Amino acid sequence: MTTPTPRLLPLASDGCGCCAPSAPPAATSDPAMTIADATPNPLATYQVEGLACGHCAGRVTEAIRVLPFVDDAQVDLAVGGVSTVTVTGAPSPEEVRQAIEEGGYIVLAS
Repeated sequence: MTTPTPRLLPLASDGCGCCAPSAPPAATSDPAMTIADATPNPLATYQVEGLACGHCAGRVTEAIRVLPFVDDAQVDLAVGGVSTVTVTGAPSPEEVRQAIEEGGYIVLAS
């Protein structure tokens, strides 16, 4: 009897240093944000500096989730570096940037 080989799960993040090297964000009209999908629930990513722990990440996700037209917000935390905040939905990029910056964090322009 042979044991079937289990399928490998997709990587949760391509920005994780142990799984894959980080790629620089694609250039758009707002360099701090990239649109990953043009479907009704688009993804926008923001490069954020200053997030130091899970508590910081939680504060940012909660501040973004209460904005109009946000379906979800996730943080790929890079302690001591640049973290990636992914927002699902169609909120105003200015409102997302303001919510992050009001928490004391820096949204990078490039």
